[in-house]
Amino acid sequence: MIITDTHTHLYSEAFDDDRDAMIQRAIDKNVKRLFVPAIDSTYTQRMLALEAKYSENVFLMMGLHPTHVKENYEVELSHVAKMLEKHQFYAVGEIGIDLYWDKNTLGIQQEAFKRQIQMAKQYKLPIVIHCREAFNEVFEVLETEKGEALYGIFHCFTGTLQQAKKALSYNMKLGIGGVATFKNGKIDQFLNEINLKDIVLETDAPYLAPKPYRGKRNESVYILKVLEKLSQIYSISEEAIANITTENSKAVFGV
Repeated sequence: MIITDTHTHLYSEAFDDDRDAMIQRAIDKNVKRLFVPAIDSTYTQRMLALEAKYSENVFLMMGLHPTHVKENYEVELSHVAKMLEKHQFYAVGEIGIDLYWDKNTLGIQQEAFKRQIQMAKQYKLPIVIHCREAFNEVFEVLETEKGEALYGIFHCFTGTLQQAKKALSYNMKLGIGGVATFKNGKIDQFLNEINLKDIVLETDAPYLAPKPYRGKRNESVYILKVLEKLSQIYSISEEAIANITTENSKAVFGV
């Protein structure tokens, strides 16, 4: 059984004291495929160092996170473009729109999102979408870019069944993580109506730790709790869930 964590911030400062041990804990429990999203240029060297050290397990994305779309976003987008040109990445992400922290940057968030989708198409890569309090705004951009060249993952999906179906209509898979284990997470109430072929697993470590670790630092090995929950929801074995979602991740990332 090989488990894939499609979204884990392994370079986060939250892991500075025990990063290698934390990664090894995951690998020892068969969480052997770790996909690492970008935030901004300040983390690029950390990401590359991780990939060099764990070349069989760590797969990198490149992109500008919506909460880091600021006045200097043109400089950051240039960095994304340069990195995509000279290094192999497996997705453009995480990108999207976040209106939880700052509604004033909506215009430039939309611009950055759209341009990074176009970069993904140029390199025939999937996108990994961050969407917080911005489903309508994200769908609006996706509508202008839809087509066979647009595909990827709706990371940390927390919407309704209707929003899930709309996300899937844009060739997206749903990234399901710790929220599925929360009492008030709500997605567990309709997840069994979503075909397993449309789902990938993730942690978003160090954020959004599943029960019983909620409120604590998340790490990739805790994806086992997400696996356990999905096994209950779909009434099939954890091994079957792991195999299906890993194959789904391969279909998205091409590796």
